[in-house]
Amino acid sequence: MSVYTPVGGDELRAFLATYDVGELRDYRGISAGIENTNYFVDTSGGRWVLTLFETLPEAELPFCLDLMGHLAARGVPSPRPQPDRQGQVLRRLNDRPAALVQRLSGASVSSPSVDHCAAMGRALGRLHRAAGDFPGVRANSRGPAWWQQAAARLDGRLDAAQAALLREELAHQERFRHLDLPTGIIHGDLFHDNALFEATRISGLIDFYYACRDVLLFDVAIAVNDWCVRADGTLDEHRANAALSAYAAERPLQAVEALAWAPLLRAAALRFWLSRLVDLHFPRPGEITHTKDPQVFRRILERHIAAPPSLPAPLLPG
Repeated sequence: MSVYTPVGGDELRAFLATYDVGELRDYRGISAGIENTNYFVDTSGGRWVLTLFETLPEAELPFCLDLMGHLAARGVPSPRPQPDRQGQVLRRLNDRPAALVQRLSGASVSSPSVDHCAAMGRALGRLHRAAGDFPGVRANSRGPAWWQQAAARLDGRLDAAQAALLREELAHQERFRHLDLPTGIIHGDLFHDNALFEATRISGLIDFYYACRDVLLFDVAIAVNDWCVRADGTLDEHRANAALSAYAAERPLQAVEALAWAPLLRAAALRFWLSRLVDLHFPRPGEITHTKDPQVFRRILERHIAAPPSLPAPLLPG
């Protein structure tokens, strides 16, 4: 969530005039995140988030927006896209695809506790169940094919140690990705700043623009790598077990998933290490931008390699 495409007040008023949301009262750019242009927008008819999509193919956006509405209708606290007067939820603004969605209450937490992690696991399990009948199809745009493309793009830009780690991990993941694991719709980016809380209750799950169909436990691994690690990259077992126990209460785990947990944690760390390296070495210009440190996920990856985590035995079928 950054500002790459500025939007002026007159431009925004003309855009909002096609919706039944009242008059513009205030708006401001959002600096957190790195992929799209985002604004908080307040009108006489409500509070909204305006997103201008900078890199996602326009043909893939209906999947994301329809999924958000599907989940909201099933009780998952997802922002509902706001249709215009013609019933369209995807429009264009300043030569970018754009959508206006409901702004949910609550705030993200900077240091998730055990209770926050349990709430996350429960919400993610419910999301996976609620999306079980969603008909949309979208492949993971940041999956193994993209890892290889990103690694090729970074060739010559990494030091010897980073290049060796990347090469070895790509080879490891190629050997691993043959297990028959449960798949479904995943969020794909459930970091702690993409969940809103009121006390320890999740009031919103946001930023569904990496949602796709993939391995369900990979989604859990993405979240655990962000919510449940210490500053040195090691896994905090209390927070991780709270998240996993709450998740398994919503979607019981299968025995085969025990074999996949450590490789999936590594895969999730690899995916975000690579994306942050690409953002660092190939920055995009913008009015407000926010680049995240790739070394965070390098440390996490190295810790998982040195001490492979395992799923708690009580969560697995007898």
